[in-house]
Amino acid sequence: MAATPASRPLSSPRELTRVGDRVSFLYLERCAIHREDNAITATDESGVRYIPSATIGVLLLGPGTRVTHQAMSVLGECGAGVAWVGEHGVRYYAGGRALTRSAGLMEAQATAWANRRHRLDVAREMYRLRFPEADPAGMSRRELLGGEGDRVKAVYRAEAARTGVRWVRRTYDPGDFTAGDAPNQAVTAAAQCLYGVAHSVVVALGCSPALGFVHSGHERSFVMDVADLYKVEFGIPAAFEAAAEGAQDVAGRTRRALRERIRAGGLLERAVADIQGLFAPYRQPDVAGHDGGGEGEGEGDDVVRLQSDRGGTVAGGRNYGGEVVR
Repeated sequence: MAATPASRPLSSPRELTRVGDRVSFLYLERCAIHREDNAITATDESGVRYIPSATIGVLLLGPGTRVTHQAMSVLGECGAGVAWVGEHGVRYYAGGRALTRSAGLMEAQATAWANRRHRLDVAREMYRLRFPEADPAGMSRRELLGGEGDRVKAVYRAEAARTGVRWVRRTYDPGDFTAGDAPNQAVTAAAQCLYGVAHSVVVALGCSPALGFVHSGHERSFVMDVADLYKVEFGIPAAFEAAAEGAQDVAGRTRRALRERIRAGGLLERAVADIQGLFAPYRQPDVAGHDGGGEGEGEGDDVVRLQSDRGGTVAGGRNYGGEVVR
């Protein structure tokens, strides 16, 4: 007898596809999504499509989609991000399960975030990743924001000249996607896709989406930080190329163009390496001697430690009543 979804054991991280090797995102709309074995199915009037769930980075569910509990269970087991998006990708809701069982990378993120000087150091390193020709050493927050704004404006102008698209300025109405012209709609659609991809990688690595180093105060502040690392190289060029083909279905053409750029540029693998590199100075070896958190060794062990004094930990799973723990 085949095992039911509830009776199947959870896959260990070593059995799952690495996030860097996955398809960046898959967008579905107006279909019913179900589970068959370890795949998900998408059914609409044209038939049934089978999709290997372990190969998805993030699944974007557009208008008219219905998803079953069993489909969500296999997506969660595989560590795939899931986002419900609005008519034009303006609204975003996400969930997912980390591919790592270690809290090492999130603890490193929290360590860097909790120290104001370290938080600025990470923001400067993010600026360096975005603009390799710049030297952000010693730059203040205001200088980082000003430099970023000037460079992004210059990229908009350069892409408009390259593609022949008329560009006035960046405008965005969160409540009305159609209020913007074709290039603005395309830039918005590209941004939403990058947020989905970034959210998937952040969650898959076990990091906190909320602890941002440039953005602050939002539940996805760090997701926005990560997505912005690749906006200039991936998102804006794809948006202007799609806008150059006309206003009709500009969001769909932007998604397709961006997905191809993400595949060709190995963005998922880069995002994993970039996030791990940002927090490398703040990571502590785990109890097995590995640099816990991420896709390296040690991430498959369900190791739970208990906090002790002077920054130490002791083994979990035992009672310390009557003992003096040092």
